[in-house]
Amino acid sequence: MKPNHTGLYRILKATQYSWQGLKAAFKFEAAFRQELLMLTLALPFILWIDISAIEKAFLISTVFLLLIVELLNSAIEAVVDRIGSEHHELSGRAKDIASSAIFVTFVMIGVTWPLILWEPITRLFS
Repeated sequence: MKPNHTGLYRILKATQYSWQGLKAAFKFEAAFRQELLMLTLALPFILWIDISAIEKAFLISTVFLLLIVELLNSAIEAVVDRIGSEHHELSGRAKDIASSAIFVTFVMIGVTWPLILWEPITRLFS
């Protein structure tokens, strides 16, 4: 049975578990490392380009959303792999659906970024 932690102690423990999860994702998930690199490279550009604060926040949010979806996908894959290595239709479906969430997030980024950045980038080169 889990101890009944409350208040600040619960928040500190939750933060510790979250940090452990981020470290595990970084250590074991190449896609998470690649997407984190993408954020690291995109952030200075987003802050430099001449767009509104809301547009900057939206671009940054799309990359953070990708990281969030990747974390959830990795968690689903870990649970499915923990259950067993034999092929099962539902296990495959769960992994495929989680992977498709990443694809949809990439599509969202692929639509959002050009829409927001088209005009400022054309101004740079005109």
